Amino acid sequence: MAQEYQLTFNDYLSIIRRRAVVLGASFFGLLVIALVTAVAIPPVYQSSGTIMVESQQIPTDLIPTMAASLVEERIEVIRQRVMTRENLLKIIDKYRLFKDDSESLSVTEKIDEMRKQISIEPINANLKGRRQGQGTIAFRLKFEHRHADLAHKGANELVTLFLDENVKARTERASETTEFLTQEASKLRVELEALENQLATYKQGHSNALPEHQQLRMNMVSRTEAELKDVERDYKTAQEELRFLDLELSAAKAGITPRTGTSYAKPAEDLGSLKAEYARVSAIYTEAHPDVRSLKRKIEALEAAAPAKAGDKAGGEAVSLDVAKVQIKISATQSRIESLAAQMKALRGKLAATEQQIIRSPMVEQGLVTLMRDHENARKKYEEISAKLMSAKITENLEGQNKAERFTLLEPPTFPEKPFKPDRIKIILIGFFLAIGSAGGLVFLLEALNQPIRGVEALAIAIRQRPMLVIPYITIESEIASRKRLIWRTSAGLTGAILLSLILLHFVYMPLDILMMKIVARFG
Repeated sequence: MAQEYQLTFNDYLSIIRRRAVVLGASFFGLLVIALVTAVAIPPVYQSSGTIMVESQQIPTDLIPTMAASLVEERIEVIRQRVMTRENLLKIIDKYRLFKDDSESLSVTEKIDEMRKQISIEPINANLKGRRQGQGTIAFRLKFEHRHADLAHKGANELVTLFLDENVKARTERASETTEFLTQEASKLRVELEALENQLATYKQGHSNALPEHQQLRMNMVSRTEAELKDVERDYKTAQEELRFLDLELSAAKAGITPRTGTSYAKPAEDLGSLKAEYARVSAIYTEAHPDVRSLKRKIEALEAAAPAKAGDKAGGEAVSLDVAKVQIKISATQSRIESLAAQMKALRGKLAATEQQIIRSPMVEQGLVTLMRDHENARKKYEEISAKLMSAKITENLEGQNKAERFTLLEPPTFPEKPFKPDRIKIILIGFFLAIGSAGGLVFLLEALNQPIRGVEALAIAIRQRPMLVIPYITIESEIASRKRLIWRTSAGLTGAILLSLILLHFVYMPLDILMMKIVARFG
């Protein structure tokens, strides 16, 4: 004999017959609740518009555009700007979106509720090799409301705000970029001009030691050294000549006539020829020139010697003409020596100054390199900012002429013809299956709590003995009448529930004649 009784199919049928009232009441009750819920939930309408993201119409290799972020990121930025408290409150007040709940909802709750009713769905091109957001070519803006006309009006208002805000954002961005780059370019231009002035002042202050003239100064040193050697050689020659002239003067004073062919015997100089030479040289050089001064002294000496010669012939006491000539030569040689000494001094000073400039040139070059490096860096920055400023101005013109990347209304919001939600059929189906499960669960719960003995086999297992006789259940008239009344009441309740559902369906959701025509058109 088995230890536990296993329910048979007949037992299940018996349970259903015995619990038919509970089963039917729970099933139809839940079903009616589902029907009432499906019909009672207010309809929600949805209106949507499609906005396309158009790329720049002019090729970017001809005119570069501004560095732009991903489309989804820009859409989110514009969404945050549009869905501000101020904008949403204007739309709520303009169309009275919450006139049915104006007393129960606060302003903040209305704004939060409206934000929940707005949704954005991106439309991607599914391009391969693109990162997230790069394939977005359009987006759909949706707005939900319990009234179809308000859903349509709200969607139109939001689409307009999105388009206007995109133009405003891109125009402001281009203008701000241009303004910023203009300010930076002005600052860099002032800095560049200051460095140019500083560089020019530095070059002017160290013009004699600039590194680009270093080779010229080296050549000047070489030429000055060669010129100094020539002057020193002429100076030594003049000093030697002066010593010979001193000997010649001593001989002339002693009355000794110099021999022809000696180094100091020279042809006599005529006063007229000296004056002619003086006139020629004076026309070329100034009075301070050594040659002019030498000729002048010679002329003065000859003019002074001429009266002396005449007096010697008259009185016999004048200096001879040979002495006068030698004195003139000595005076000219001394002037020449003085001139050569001055030239040597000037050349040595010039050589020392040039050498000092050469010594100073590395230090000057170091300061000049620093200034030129700063000037070059400032110039490169200025040119870079100027190029960016030009590009920003072009971009600003593109934005002003609506030639850059833009949002275009591809499909305006349409008037919703039927509710977007709730899905009443789905709610009824869910309620139907939920009613079946709940009714079955309730019956089995009652059976589990009661645990009756089901038939002879269950009794035999319970008492561990098999009964000798089984008396069948005898139904009396009162039980039959009570069962009939229960069936009638259940049928009446079910009929009433069905009628109530049909009435609610007719007045709340859709007239029954229209619903029947749609059902026939759908399944007929």
